[in-house]
Amino acid sequence: MDRSDEDLLGRLRAGLSDESLLSNGRVLPERQLAEALGLGRARLRRLLDVLEAEGTIFRRQGQGTFAAPPPAGASLDMLVRQVTPHNLMEVRLEIEPALAALAAQRATADELVVLERLMRATLSPDDARGYETADDIFHFKIAELAHNPLILAIHQTIRSVRRHAQWTERRREALSPDRILLLGQQHEALFEHIAARRPAEAAAEMERHLVTVSSAMLRQRRHEAELQVG
Repeated sequence: MDRSDEDLLGRLRAGLSDESLLSNGRVLPERQLAEALGLGRARLRRLLDVLEAEGTIFRRQGQGTFAAPPPAGASLDMLVRQVTPHNLMEVRLEIEPALAALAAQRATADELVVLERLMRATLSPDDARGYETADDIFHFKIAELAHNPLILAIHQTIRSVRRHAQWTERRREALSPDRILLLGQQHEALFEHIAARRPAEAAAEMERHLVTVSSAMLRQRRHEAELQVG
């Protein structure tokens, strides 16, 4: 890759970061991007391929190109109102260990490079909000690496609930620096099992991680209930 390509990639990354190249969460259409950067569509597509390979953008047929994992699509307002934290963790404990096991079996070497970078973003976030963003993308990538579009669609539904249910806004209060450190260490162990092609161990580590998440969430809910009673 020549220097000019590196410069253009830098401009693309900067525009995605400050959202000047986004519209409602989607990357601008190729025609507008090409005009903004002053280059041809074919060259732009090659640069977008690089960003997709490194996990900076996510393409979805029929939905567009996103600077974060794309939304599930369908309205989930009714489901979001009905789902409880227990419902959510029950489903995650069924689905995500299986996704981790499949990722350990199916991820390519290039995909593991991206997954490691996303894992490391969860180890030293700026704050609880930064951790949540990095955590969401890391778990999404594991779901992608299972290479099963139906299970990925189910995982997208889980993500939509996590992002929009009112009670999920309060889970950030349970994310102390010590807990973020522990969860990041679990992410690191999970990645190591996936990269070493150990599906059973990856599934067990994912389950251990989700139990930690569930315990923190439920403790926060109990604390809130006690405050209301008091």
